[in-house]
Amino acid sequence: MTKTLFIVRHAKSTWDYDDISDIDRPLSIRGINDAVVMAGRLKAKGDIPSLLISSPACRALHTATIFSRTLKGSSENLVIEERIYPGSINEILNVIENVSDKYDSIMIFGHNPASTGLANHFLKHSIDNLPTAGVKTLNFNGENWQNK
Repeated sequence: MTKTLFIVRHAKSTWDYDDISDIDRPLSIRGINDAVVMAGRLKAKGDIPSLLISSPACRALHTATIFSRTLKGSSENLVIEERIYPGSINEILNVIENVSDKYDSIMIFGHNPASTGLANHFLKHSIDNLPTAGVKTLNFNGENWQNK
């Protein structure tokens, strides 16, 4: 049995609004387009996660919604997890370890530096940066999410 973890950094956000808090910053037009393109690439490869978990930040949740719709997922399989914003690697690992084992693939929508750090936690050769709308796919042997 294999478990698949997709780590997604939210798509490009806009800084056009001075009077809103960071958590409420929306996606830019480029970010919306990039999210559609990246989700389409995953769909074309047949990479459809069974559970999507998003930060509550507007830009991450909008990215997750675009992925969910593009991948033809059910909104029932999209959950908001407060611990992902701003999120430390350990908090996100805890989120992953507590996912029900009935889900064979999960997609986490978060923020940098935690998204890049999370990917590097599992990689033998680290990456410098997970770009906006970037997706890192990781496969694990085993039947549960604990101790990945």
